[in-house]
Amino acid sequence: MMVVGLTGGIGSGKTTVLKMFQKYGIDCYIADVEAKKLMNSSNEIKKEVIDVFGNQAYIDNQLNRKYIAQIVFQNPDKLDLLNSIVHPKVRKHFRKFVENSTSAYVIYESAILFENNGEKQCDFIITVSAPKNVRIQRVIARDNVSEIEVLHRIKNQLSDEEKISKSDFVIENIDLELTKLQVRIIHQELLKAIDTLKE
Repeated sequence: MMVVGLTGGIGSGKTTVLKMFQKYGIDCYIADVEAKKLMNSSNEIKKEVIDVFGNQAYIDNQLNRKYIAQIVFQNPDKLDLLNSIVHPKVRKHFRKFVENSTSAYVIYESAILFENNGEKQCDFIITVSAPKNVRIQRVIARDNVSEIEVLHRIKNQLSDEEKISKSDFVIENIDLELTKLQVRIIHQELLKAIDTLKE
């Protein structure tokens, strides 16, 4: 099964692009969403997270996201520790997802694909990009946060230039119709690549 990584900075419109691929019947795995689910459902993860962050890490068996966020944003080492607990479990969970998929290929969506070496499990990589000012406005509207907060989040991610240099395809997500066209072209290219591999 061919795995296609999909990444892009905050506000680039990864979710919009993902939905377009889903319309072609492609199974999509959203790493961040699945990681959150696993952090609430896996007893193994819970135990390890409590060992690192204390009993306050969970309230009523649900991850205390605010408490964890306050710690990891101020302490990169703790963030690395949290990632080292969660990401191996997410990878394992994703492998099962791939095994059960019946679509032509699967998409693995992660904002921090390169930061977590997620590209190693992908055959192709797509980066979704948009001008910085557009991204800032989208996130302010979506999350009701200040421009300073958005800029801080952007600063903590790899730049678009770095992501693009490591990608096979780039989708400029500014105009919806043009984005649809780019998705269609990439989808066809990926199907061709699958046919080539079969030969």
